[in-house]
Amino acid sequence: MNIAFSPCPNDTFIFHAWVHGLISGAPELDVRYADIDITNGLAASPIGPDIPEVMKISYAALPYVLENYALLPAGGALGRGCGPLVLTADRTTDPSYLSGRRVAVPSERSTAYLLFRLWAAQNVPGGVGEIVVMPFDKIMPAVRDGQIDAGLVIHEARFTYQNYNLQLMTDLGNWWENDTGLPIPLGAIIARRDLDAHALAGWARASVEYAWAHPEESQAYVMEHAQEMDPNVAAQHIDLYVNEFSANLGPDGYAAITALLGRAMQEKLVPEFDLNLLKI
Repeated sequence: MNIAFSPCPNDTFIFHAWVHGLISGAPELDVRYADIDITNGLAASPIGPDIPEVMKISYAALPYVLENYALLPAGGALGRGCGPLVLTADRTTDPSYLSGRRVAVPSERSTAYLLFRLWAAQNVPGGVGEIVVMPFDKIMPAVRDGQIDAGLVIHEARFTYQNYNLQLMTDLGNWWENDTGLPIPLGAIIARRDLDAHALAGWARASVEYAWAHPEESQAYVMEHAQEMDPNVAAQHIDLYVNEFSANLGPDGYAAITALLGRAMQEKLVPEFDLNLLKI
């Protein structure tokens, strides 16, 4: 079976056991490591032999693909205290600074960008200017070097942005949690609807649980793909993004997804779809 997920520590930690044949009964995986902007695009492409059957995508991309793919309730990323950050090289925390400015984002269909659009609609007079899509690891250097005015960052950037002498304008996770009381839906695991979604979710859950039970076994695999990340940062990354929702979305997880995408539909930021399609 073909699967695509990012080389980030949370994904490699979660899928280590399944990728290495440690989950009884699970099919062998052929892995494609790809940034989430790539997988968002793959999921929106016509189904074909070059498109993985299982993928990690942004929750914000779900409305575009639910006709062909089911959301699996295990293996993804939701959480608290782990939201995207808006960073600048300027020493201001005033959102009005962003009016008409150039802002880099990791994907036009990322949850980070969707949260940013919802926040900016309330806080940036007249709206921002040009949106520039960049690989997430290129955004902080671009802000530091003045190539863009602000950057929307995800993943381990929350632990490292001070190294670039950047200013935190806002933590969109805090904004979302204060506004809704719910966790932040970040990355979703989807599978083609002609597959057994319940079985796939079970294998993904088993892989998460194996990782928790044997954390030392995945270390070499995680660091192999961690893009020269400091091991301590990789450990922080895993602790933050791999949590109870990675094993099972549960009522709070589904409530968070419904709140995010329901609000996005109301604001006409995503296509309308049947929210009942979120559950298998």
